[in-house]
Amino acid sequence: MNILIIGASRGIGLEFVRQYREAGARVTATARDEAGIARLQQLGAEAFALDVTDTASASGLAWRIDGQAFDVVVVNAGVLGPQLAAPQTPSEGDFDAVMHTNVLGAMRILPQVMESLAPGAKLAVLSSRMGSIGLRSSGSSWLYRASKAALNSVLKDMSFTLAGRATCVAFHPGWVRTDMGGSSADISVEQSVADMRRTLAALQPSENGSFLNHDHQPLAW
Repeated sequence: MNILIIGASRGIGLEFVRQYREAGARVTATARDEAGIARLQQLGAEAFALDVTDTASASGLAWRIDGQAFDVVVVNAGVLGPQLAAPQTPSEGDFDAVMHTNVLGAMRILPQVMESLAPGAKLAVLSSRMGSIGLRSSGSSWLYRASKAALNSVLKDMSFTLAGRATCVAFHPGWVRTDMGGSSADISVEQSVADMRRTLAALQPSENGSFLNHDHQPLAW
């Protein structure tokens, strides 16, 4: 297995690297800083710097992975931003930071991995149930929610482009005990990633363009 994890310096991304390496997979992973790269290299991954918010950095991905044939690609880079509830207007700076990372970042990265996918590859973006409009029951963290709803749209559009070549899904990883999720979250990062790995392994081409819970249950857009 040949795996690519985008945004793997800590939390869910780092755990994907750890588990895939333990399973014997070849893993390429990215981090924004030298400390993150060092953590990835200690796990035996091929690691390099990538900042999805930086145009020059992001545009260099294609040549770094040229000639590869990835069986699984996971785009994990994301930020929470200020937890403002509707109708609290975010600052322009906060809006740009969250949207550039969570949405534009994916729109920069996904086109560059297209030519480096193995036949029948699985491609996932780390979204959130908070991005679901159909399941929504609160107006909390509305900037984060808006960014994940937009990310779901990006993934859905890419699923049409890659139909027949790869199976594309958006994941809700669960409420996970990470720096972002906090210590009171529902599940461990180990359980979340193990579930998503099982789901990726079991994905069928008919599920292309799906929004899935970590345990493979479909979610409403």
